[in-house]
Amino acid sequence: MRLWSAGNDDDARPAPGTPVFVARDLTKVYRMGEVEVHALRGMDLELFAGEFVVLLGPSGSGKSTLLNILGGLDVPSGGTVRYREHDLVGANERLLTKYRREHVGFVFQFYNLIPSLTARENIALVTEISRHPMAPEEALALVDLADRMDHFPSQLSGGQQQRVAIARAVAKRPDVLLCDEPTGALDITSGKVVLGVLARVNRELGTTTAVITHNAAIAAMADRVVTIADGRISKVLRNEHKASPEDLAW
Repeated sequence: MRLWSAGNDDDARPAPGTPVFVARDLTKVYRMGEVEVHALRGMDLELFAGEFVVLLGPSGSGKSTLLNILGGLDVPSGGTVRYREHDLVGANERLLTKYRREHVGFVFQFYNLIPSLTARENIALVTEISRHPMAPEEALALVDLADRMDHFPSQLSGGQQQRVAIARAVAKRPDVLLCDEPTGALDITSGKVVLGVLARVNRELGTTTAVITHNAAIAAMADRVVTIADGRISKVLRNEHKASPEDLAW
């Protein structure tokens, strides 16, 4: 296991089916005064290149904590996390910033768009600091918003704003897309459109995609479903036949 070097050994996308993340005995404890909250309790997990994974569980089960650790936004209290051949636990903040900037795209429940910028300008904030980005126009076309690129967030529906957020995340061509309740603030119709966009990104770009949700219906569209309860993985299932987002109902 190693840390990042100045070389370009991570430029090539890993072959489908190879491990992208390997977590072993992962723990996370939050201390609030004299109270300890155990968010993760010895979790083992692997995510593979090119797959679409749903991390399913109720609120408070540890899903967001896990995603934040995989994305380099948080560090575990114990255990190991490897991204490809790189040690995320031993990486300093400079290396984690490099990792987040070059390899990971994030999509959250709330869109976090800058209100004073158009859709195109919101995406340009990311592409201007990326190594091999898409053009903002290309990213917006990927999420079927080419005709909305000069609209401000206030002129877009919630589902359209979330699609802009997805375009912003994928415009830097990340290896991994981590999504935290991406349909949580949307109605079923808009939610299906957003899930269709995520499936398209996974299929056409080969981006390893992990979606955390408490909505069990979304699990039907995944390659694998990892069920999390009380900071532990309780079950892992593989879908032999994946449902299309349009066929989901909740």
